[in-house]
Amino acid sequence: MKAARHFCVLLLCLFWSAPIFAADQKIHSGHAIAMYGEPKYGPDFKHFDYVNPEAPKGGSLRLGAAGTFDSFNPYIIKGNAAAGIGAESLMTASADEPFTKYGLIAEWIEWPEDRSWVTFTLRPEARWHDGRPITVDDVIFSLETLKTKGEPFYRFYYGSIDRAERVGERRVKFVFKEAGNRELPLIAGDMPILPKHWWESRDFERTTLEPPLASGPYRIAAFEAGRYVLLERVADYWGRNLPVNVGENNFDTKRFEYFRDETVLRQALKAGVLDFRVENQAKAWALDYDIPAVRRGWLQKVEFPHERPAGLQAFAFNTRRPMFADRRVREALGWAFDFEWTNRVLFFGQYRRATNYFNNSEMASRGSPEGQELAILEKYRGRVPEEVFGSAYPVPVTDGSGWPRGNLLKALDLLRQAGWVVRDMRLVNEQTGEPMRFEILISTPTFERIMLPLVRNLKRIGIEASIRLVDQSQYVNRLRAFDFDMAMLAWGQSDSPGNEQRDFWSSAAAKAPGSNNYLGVSDPVIDELIESIIAAPDRESLIARTRALDRVLLWGFYVIPPGTRASIGCCTGTSFPTRRSRRRAACRSIPGGLTRRRQRSWRRRWDEAAATHRRSDDRLHLPPVAAHRAHAARYHADQFSDHPGGSRWAGGADHRQPQRPGGGDHRAGGAGWRWRNRRRRRPGWRCRKRQ
Repeated sequence: MKAARHFCVLLLCLFWSAPIFAADQKIHSGHAIAMYGEPKYGPDFKHFDYVNPEAPKGGSLRLGAAGTFDSFNPYIIKGNAAAGIGAESLMTASADEPFTKYGLIAEWIEWPEDRSWVTFTLRPEARWHDGRPITVDDVIFSLETLKTKGEPFYRFYYGSIDRAERVGERRVKFVFKEAGNRELPLIAGDMPILPKHWWESRDFERTTLEPPLASGPYRIAAFEAGRYVLLERVADYWGRNLPVNVGENNFDTKRFEYFRDETVLRQALKAGVLDFRVENQAKAWALDYDIPAVRRGWLQKVEFPHERPAGLQAFAFNTRRPMFADRRVREALGWAFDFEWTNRVLFFGQYRRATNYFNNSEMASRGSPEGQELAILEKYRGRVPEEVFGSAYPVPVTDGSGWPRGNLLKALDLLRQAGWVVRDMRLVNEQTGEPMRFEILISTPTFERIMLPLVRNLKRIGIEASIRLVDQSQYVNRLRAFDFDMAMLAWGQSDSPGNEQRDFWSSAAAKAPGSNNYLGVSDPVIDELIESIIAAPDRESLIARTRALDRVLLWGFYVIPPGTRASIGCCTGTSFPTRRSRRRAACRSIPGGLTRRRQRSWRRRWDEAAATHRRSDDRLHLPPVAAHRAHAARYHADQFSDHPGGSRWAGGADHRQPQRPGGGDHRAGGAGWRWRNRRRRRPGWRCRKRQ
């Protein structure tokens, strides 16, 4: 009995002590929350520093997209989602801080010192486009739907959120599975909020071309599947006067035009059909914009140096394939890539070699590990390659001649160590005799010119590599199913890496179709490093742990990094002249002017030529410059033989024709010929010999 009494007393002490300990923990609250430190903008801020609060409203923005779309649901694994669509979240980030979130749908945030939960208070004025308020039920529905029916990314990203529960009429609480993860409150605030009353009567896991109900500043006004999407600004948008939205969302309409490939997309930009493009191809940036529109200022070509994390774009191995399971094979193939020649000939010297998974950021490993980073790696000595503890990852270097003989010999030596030998000019497995043969998967011809030199060097050492170009839908489906050997892939990174690294490199993601672990990385050391990054208590620890992860990934040789740019190239249209203004300029440029009859004939012929070159769907509403020039040259450029050096029209060049002995051109008949407009209704000009 005495022992039982003591046990009951102990239980009572534990019962009463838990709330006391919880009450002792400091509860933070505010209009914003930062990953580390304090938010830059206080509770009374009027707008972000980088916006113009007096920016005028109106106009339209025309953007281009390559590929196609067949769905307005971007949250599932099926289909290709359209550009420019999405849902609002509880919070939104500022662009001039590493990782800080400010209230959007939520007006107030509360969280404890250990960040084991977070509570959001919703704004009473927040509304869906149908006028119904955004409720706590919508928030809870969004979390449950994304975790159970959304694409695998959401299951990893929100995997540490245990549940969401109502704690008031406008208050919702997210409870986390772990304490000490500083990123989780910001991740919860970044979740897209979906309308429960709209999605309840629809299948969330199916693609749809029915414009979904949303709450943001734009709604879908018109579309044609695979061709374009037109968004219009919502005039009575509930959040238009919030400090986080002041100076933004200024265009009345935004139109996304789809093109089969980026070559056609650039032509549309140069013809004035699009207003803005971020150019990501070095050859196009160097050569494709040497056009009159740029020289005359109609199209602005601007390059912006930046210090943002660039992530990594690289030739990616699928290590699920047996031939790429050996680290030495992956390293050997990296020696076959001649970056110096590629940069000089194909990239026009605009790139620098990518050497990290966190390029252009302080998270990238450099030199030899030291301090906190070395202490982290020491725990894994014997479980990671010994090179991790040495100097920085050395990328292969060549003389840029296009014949990297020394590097190829190094590659053959590594392949020989891995059990591959050359027989009859082919690289085969020493035991099975199976040749090394694989496919490089791409969805755009842009990458062909980059991959062909690598294929050529691989052929020199007996490897049969081929390039497989597929359409966008097949490409996406094959990546989601991990059905590829090698592909050109990219991983974006932020200033504060965290939970998304699980989706990139964790063992669980490697087994989940549709995740972003395309490489098939499955290493317990990497899993532990990812968890340590997520639990980093301060920014200094975050940097050290991320550098350790970067170093281990690099020495795993999972990719062949080609290069990266430390600047962003942008092209934007400013003042393309209209068809009428160009027609008038051409008329004014003809020496001697035109009679009224000839002016009418000229305008009619101009409009006929414009209509000939206009697209039937009226998307290319500006005829190409070349069409106007050809038309002007054909009918008017050289009809006046007394004009010295031939005639010129606005923006055109000298259009002189082969000359006859008497002077003038062969159509005018020489100096002794004069023009006469025949009254017959037939195209062209007629002339007769002066008596």
